[in-house]
Amino acid sequence: MKVAFTTSDRVHINAHFGWAKEIDVYDVSPEGYQFLNTISFTGELKEDGNEDKLVPKIEALSDCTIVYVSAIGGSAAARLIRKRITPVKAKSEDDEIADILGKLVQTLKGNPPPWLRKVLQQQSQNLDELDETELGESDDHN
Repeated sequence: MKVAFTTSDRVHINAHFGWAKEIDVYDVSPEGYQFLNTISFTGELKEDGNEDKLVPKIEALSDCTIVYVSAIGGSAAARLIRKRITPVKAKSEDDEIADILGKLVQTLKGNPPPWLRKVLQQQSQNLDELDETELGESDDHN
């Protein structure tokens, strides 16, 4: 699953979702985690009430399961949830991305909480549907 972190230093979860200029994305599995990319945003990001600034962020995170933030507004959180992206607020801006990634790997290896199991089941079903579609298409060509 893909997990995103709002960060200003690429080490800590220390950026407000709406104001974040960078969001780091990782792929996380029971076997470990791998950095995928940094999504960068420009423009006037601190302008409160400017809902337009959220659109490119939410679209850029469309294939993520979770986004960790230091803070997030209610409107942004609701929009993420509607896109099936779970926003999680860090306990403090001192929380390190590597620590959270390590805990996620351990959680996936063990017994994930019900909300995460549900998300993982949905992802698995979506992959199964894609596989069936691809198999069906290849049968048509024979």
